[in-house]
This record gives sequence, C-alpha cells and structure tokens, in this order.
Amino acid sequence: MKNSIKIWFHTGASSDIKEFSVHKTVVAAVSLISVCAVCAATYIGYDYYHIKQISFDNQTLNQTLSKQVSEIKSQRSQIQNFANEIEVLKRQVDNLSKFEDKVRLIADIKQTSNSSGLIGIGGIPKDKLDTDIPLEQKHNHLIREMHQQVNQTNMAAKAQALDFENLIKKLEKKKNLLASTPSIRPVDGWITSGFGYRTSPFTGRREFHSGLDIANKTGKKIIATANGRVSYAGQKTFIGNLVVIDHGYGKVTRFGHLHKILVKKGQEVKRGDVIGLLGNSGRSTGPHVHYEVKINGTPVNPLNYILN
Repeated sequence: MKNSIKIWFHTGASSDIKEFSVHKTVVAAVSLISVCAVCAATYIGYDYYHIKQISFDNQTLNQTLSKQVSEIKSQRSQIQNFANEIEVLKRQVDNLSKFEDKVRLIADIKQTSNSSGLIGIGGIPKDKLDTDIPLEQKHNHLIREMHQQVNQTNMAAKAQALDFENLIKKLEKKKNLLASTPSIRPVDGWITSGFGYRTSPFTGRREFHSGLDIANKTGKKIIATANGRVSYAGQKTFIGNLVVIDHGYGKVTRFGHLHKILVKKGQEVKRGDVIGLLGNSGRSTGPHVHYEVKINGTPVNPLNYILN
C-alpha cells in the first residue's frame, strides 16, 4: 500500500467513515494536469491581454496614420495650388511685358534693356501637378522647380519694374507725341473685318483691306483716337462720309461710312472728342466704321494702336 494514498470521508450524517485508496501515480498525474491547466490559463490570459493591447495600439496607429495621410494630401494640394499661382504670376508678368512693348510701339520708344526675363523659364510639368500622384511619391522635384521659378519670376518682375520706370520717364518727355498718337478704339463694337488681305464682299476677289471694320448700330458716336486737326470732312465715292484727322508726326487716321459728320475741315480735336456718328454710307454691307491708321502715308494695323 506504499504506492497508494488513503483518503477518509466523514459525511456527518452518520457515524460511518468511508475510505478510498488512490494510487500515487494518479495523484501525481492529477496534480500535474492541474498545474498545467493553471499555467495554460495564465498564458492564455496574458496572451489575450497582449493581443488586446496590440489591437488598441494598432487602432491608435491607424488613427495617427489616417491623420498624417490627410495632412499630406492637404499639404500636397497647397503645394499644387502654389504651383498654379506661380504659373498665373508668370503670365501676368509676361502680359505686362507685352503691354509695355505695345506702349513703346505707340510712343516710338525703343527697348534699351533686356527682356523681362521670362524667356527661358519653362512651365511646371502637368504631371507634377496631378492630384492623384501616389502618396509615396515625393514632391521634391516640384518644390525645387517652384523655388527656381519663383526666383526667376521675381527677377523678371524687378526687371519689368525698372523697364516701366524708364518708360515713364521717356513718356513724360513725349507728352505731345503721345497725345497725338492714336491709342484708343474709335467706337465699341465687333470687328467684322481685320487689317490685311481678304476676299472682297463685293467682287469676291482677294484685295488688301487697309483698316478695321468695327460694326455697331447706326448712330453710335465715333470719337477721335488722338489729338489732331481735321484735314478732310466730306463724302467719297466708295467710303461714304469720311473724316480724316492729321495728328502730326506723320500720323493720320481715317473714319469712313459715317452716318453723319460732326466736325469741319481745319477743326482742332482732342482724343475722345465726338467727330461723327456710325453709319452705312458709301459702299457698305451694314452699319460700321472703317478705321485706318497711317504712318508716313503707309497703312498700319490699327490693332497695334489700340490700348483699351
């Protein structure tokens, strides 16, 4: 019986005592199983806690990552908007340069300095402005390009400012010339025929059109486009009622097909003075004014002498 363990039970309901014998191997096995069960339960509990902690950490990381992705998208959108604004700024500087060239042409002032500096500045590639670029693809190249173009545009703007200062000084010296140089539209309306060769609406043949045809309703006021003296005010066979203004400095303007002439030969006029009413006199297909600009007797494109 050395290999057995005796166990006595007394229920308390009677004086009987019950005896059991359990082999030591069974006791050892039960004890071992109990210890293993406790260890397994402890391990499972710890592992569950660890998994829950990881899950909580992952949730926090996902929230942080989502926030960072949102911030990256917002920053990328701002970078791309800034890149578009640079393009707009470049166009504005370029338009100022073209406007300056037009003023110099009208005032007969040559460009003495270099260009505005925009020549040679390339545009930002469209694929760099794509909002669908993968997040892992960086904007380093775009940012470098933007910095370079900002610096170049800034230099161009400064050069343009100096050009304008120089232009203003020269314009002040040429006030009389400018006042006598055509620079505005004679009337609002639609340009129905431009300067240069065209097919004649009357003969169907190719001919040179020496001015602009600006259409509008009959009776619209026609104004002088610069200071000068009326050298002709009367009728011509094909051009109808015609006003010719001599502005001096070799510059002459002509206004044809008028409905009514409101000035007389020899009369001094200022830029903006009403000289007649738009009409359909002479050989014409509808109410319009035929407007010409001549420099030293040669017709030039009137569009080059219109700033407004």
